[in-house]
Amino acid sequence: MKRIIIVLFLVFTGLVFSQEKKKEPKIEQAEKQLFRTGNDFYKQENYVDAEVHYKKSLEQNPNYEKATYNLGNAIYQQNRFKEAVPMYELVSKTTESKLTKAESFHNIGNTMMKEKQYEKAVEAYKNALRNSSKDDETRYNLALAQKMLKKQQQQNKDNKDKNKDKKDKDKKDQNDKKDQNKDKDKDKKGDDKDKNKDKKNDENGDKDKEKQQPKPQQPKLSPQQIKQLLEAMNKEENKTQKKVNAKKAKGQKIKQEKDW
Repeated sequence: MKRIIIVLFLVFTGLVFSQEKKKEPKIEQAEKQLFRTGNDFYKQENYVDAEVHYKKSLEQNPNYEKATYNLGNAIYQQNRFKEAVPMYELVSKTTESKLTKAESFHNIGNTMMKEKQYEKAVEAYKNALRNSSKDDETRYNLALAQKMLKKQQQQNKDNKDKNKDKKDKDKKDQNDKKDQNKDKDKDKKGDDKDKNKDKKNDENGDKDKEKQQPKPQQPKLSPQQIKQLLEAMNKEENKTQKKVNAKKAKGQKIKQEKDW
């Protein structure tokens, strides 16, 4: 990505707001000295000590516009972009200089670019150009911010579509899994039903087999064989009768007469 052109407008004694005439509020020697010391540290890229002295200058005079603006720059250089914004916003609202207002908005745009808040950056650069329409650096940064905003919006749209597609796919997979489980349950029930049916058929088949088994037939005898069988049975019966009668006779008590 091409570099962002940054406007860091340092205010030094005798060179401030030269493009516009403005009546300055009365600045006492103490805050001026602190302010100048802050500028010296800033030029040495010692932004921490520069911040300290700008703050001390503002403690002496909270309305010291130049100290407020430079304090924003010192904080910005320490990559504390969100903290720098209120300084620039305060100057943009209170200054009577259109140039200072434009440069404050320009630096607000820079902080928003660092934070990837491209929509706010675009608006800040536009406000800067409304106060200084011929500033090519601001115009360049505006074009870059618009380009990055468009890219960001496209990425957000793509991510949204991707998340929607993933969500739809997950839902479809979940439904397919449910359908597969239903089919498995159906198949299992069908198998169990078939097994029970086969078992029942087997049991019924065994019963039918028992019913279907032929009874043993009695052997057929000729008339002659029947006659012989009857005669043999009669003979056997006579023998048995004689034995019975013999046992009865032997076992009978003999009646005795008494001898009185």
